[in-house]
Amino acid sequence: MSSTVTPAPSPVKAWISAFRPRTLPLALASIFTGGFLAAAAGRFNGLVLGLAVLTTILLQILSNLANDYGDSQNGADSVHREGPQRAVQSGAITPAQMKRGMSIFGLLALVAGLALLWVALGTAGAWIFGAFFVLGLSAIWAAVNYTAGSKPYGYAGLGDVSVFIFFGMVGVCGTYFLQTRELPLAVLLPAAALGCFATAVLNVNNIRDIRSDELAGKITIPVRLGPSHARRYHWLLLVLGFGCAVVYVALTYHSPWQWLFVLATPLLLRNGLQVWQRQESMQLDPLLKQMALTTLVFTVLFGVGQVVG
Repeated sequence: MSSTVTPAPSPVKAWISAFRPRTLPLALASIFTGGFLAAAAGRFNGLVLGLAVLTTILLQILSNLANDYGDSQNGADSVHREGPQRAVQSGAITPAQMKRGMSIFGLLALVAGLALLWVALGTAGAWIFGAFFVLGLSAIWAAVNYTAGSKPYGYAGLGDVSVFIFFGMVGVCGTYFLQTRELPLAVLLPAAALGCFATAVLNVNNIRDIRSDELAGKITIPVRLGPSHARRYHWLLLVLGFGCAVVYVALTYHSPWQWLFVLATPLLLRNGLQVWQRQESMQLDPLLKQMALTTLVFTVLFGVGQVVG
């Protein structure tokens, strides 16, 4: 009698899976938006944008590793979890190995961030350099302590606030400022739009995991609101994000090209409707990728529209 044993994934595949590459386009959307807006203002700097992209990728991987480690230690990654199995949960990567990986990517993100600030700011204004350095350390802290650490703020329902700030306001405004050395108030609107869409991605994830999160004591917004109100909250995020872009164009209008982002409307509507209609947790999993890609499409359409316009 023979039995079939499923082979364990290779270490390389296990680490690549833990990096969660499908989250990277969403992380880069705010950086690209800041780059597009700087190009529209005639102040685009490719080297600064490239270093911002590198720093953001390293921070996102750090966040994903910390999320994998933290949820496994705090009980959110259990047999009740509906999403894909994580690396520490499955045993493909040990907790000690994951902590070393977090340390490595934390250090790499710090080095890349310092290079970004040096290229963008040089010695001009020590206080500006210092402010951005503190902001970078805050981003590293936020990436690690979302689900890891002694008091992970993601378990208190503050993940939405963090995602809105770092994936929206900081990403767009920071990238724009480092290229232009200025920050018009109007730029806050597309930054808020990206923050809303990034938060919508997190919301889909949290609606999917509402049962396992509640059992683990992870009190996310959907756990607090319940499934029905969490879906209404999702629509609110989509409408607010789109509305911020509309107001920005209305305030800075120069050309019909600036309305190019309206072509992303069917994708946003489709995501909102499917999140509303699909009740089974695993039916929601593909909508994570769909919302992330929708955000990237919106970013490109909005950005190209502002540059051409």
